[in-house]
Amino acid sequence: MLALHYRRSVPRYLASMLASKLAPRRFFPSVAPLALENIPFDPPKGWLALRPRLCGICGSDLGLLRGLESPLLEPYASLPFILGHEMVAELEQDAPQLGLTAGTRVVVEPGLPCETRGLPPCPSCQAGRYNRCERFLDGDLPPGSFLGFTRRAGGGMAERTAAHPSRLIAVPDGLCDEDAVLTDSLASALQPVLDHFPADGATVLIIGAGIVGQQVVRSLRGCGSQCRILVAARHPVQAVLAKAGGADMVLATRTRQELAAGIGARFLPTSLGGGNIEGGVDVVFDCVGSSRTFGDGLLALAAGGTYVMVGAGSRLTDVDISSLWFRELTIAGSSGCATGPDPRHPGQRVRTYALALELLASGRIPTKGLLTHTFALTDWKQAFQTAFDKRTANSVKVAFDMRR
Repeated sequence: MLALHYRRSVPRYLASMLASKLAPRRFFPSVAPLALENIPFDPPKGWLALRPRLCGICGSDLGLLRGLESPLLEPYASLPFILGHEMVAELEQDAPQLGLTAGTRVVVEPGLPCETRGLPPCPSCQAGRYNRCERFLDGDLPPGSFLGFTRRAGGGMAERTAAHPSRLIAVPDGLCDEDAVLTDSLASALQPVLDHFPADGATVLIIGAGIVGQQVVRSLRGCGSQCRILVAARHPVQAVLAKAGGADMVLATRTRQELAAGIGARFLPTSLGGGNIEGGVDVVFDCVGSSRTFGDGLLALAAGGTYVMVGAGSRLTDVDISSLWFRELTIAGSSGCATGPDPRHPGQRVRTYALALELLASGRIPTKGLLTHTFALTDWKQAFQTAFDKRTANSVKVAFDMRR
C-alpha cells in the first residue's frame, strides 16, 4: 500500500530544524526523512482494517517536519511510522462487536492507552483520563501515545490503516466527510474547554486563531458558554472565521499597550521598557504555546486567572513569570482528549471525541471555511507546503483526500 512513511534520521531531522529556522514558511521535502512509499499492511492483532477517506494535517505533523518536537517526548514515539491521526475512514470488514458493517464511515480517536495495548487500566485510564495514560511505553504495541507516531500503529496518510475497536465511533449519515474530518481538531480544543469551562459573564482570551483556536471558540459556543470571547489573530482570514464561530472581538496586537487596550485593561509603563498590564481576562487559552504567547498570556490575566496551554509548546526562553506568583495565577496544560465534565449534565462526564462528533452533526458548530485545502496523497509535497505557509495560501485545515 502507498503511505507517507517517516523514518529515523538524526541528520535529516537536524537539517529540517535548520531549514525551518532559515525559512519557517517553506517545506523542504528533499531534507525531511519522509517519503511516499509502497509498504506492507501489517496491523496489530485484533485491530480493524480501515480505508481512509480524508486525513487532516495536524500541527504536530508540521512540528515534526520542522524539527521542533521536544527531545523529552522522543520515548513516546517509535520509528518508522506512517503519519496522520485526524481521519475519517470506512470499515473494510464487519465489526459485530460494535454493531457496524463493512463500509460504515468512522472517525478514529488516535490515543493509544492501556486498552489498546492489552493492559489492565492504569489509574489515569480507570479515572477516564486516558490521555494521561501511564503505560504508553508498555504492552502489545511499540512505544507511542498516538496513531501516526507509533510503529505498527500506522496513521491515516495511507491507502489502508487499522484501529483498535475501542477507538472507533460511527459517523452519522447526515455528516459529510469534509466536516467529519474536523472531529479531531474539535476534540483537542473541546477537552481544555470542558476542563476549564468559564463562568457566565467571564472574559476569555484565545491566543492564536489557527484551526485549534477556531475550534476553541466553537467549543465554547457549542457548549452554551455565555462568556465574552476575545481572539488574538494574525491573518485576516482567521479574524473572519473567529467572528463567524462566535467571537465577540478579534484583536491584532503587536505590543503590550495594544494588548491592554484590546482586553480592556490598564497599561502600566515600566522604566526598562515592555510595560505591565493591570486587570485583564479570567481565562487564557494559548493555542500557540510560544515564549511570546506564554508571556502575553500571563500578563493578560486578571488576579486569580487561569492560563491553559493548548498549543504544543516545547521550549520557553526569557519569559518574566512574576505575574504568576504576584497575581496568584493558575497554569494548566492540555494534551489530546479523553473524557471531561459534561456541561449539559453537571456531575457527569462525557467522552470528548463523541461529544465533538455530536456537535458537528448537530449543526451547532459553524464549519464553513475551516477545511480550506484538500490534496491527493501523491501531492503530499504541495499539501505540506500549503499547510506551512498559512499567510500566502490562507490555509486553515489542510487534508489528504484518499477518495480521489
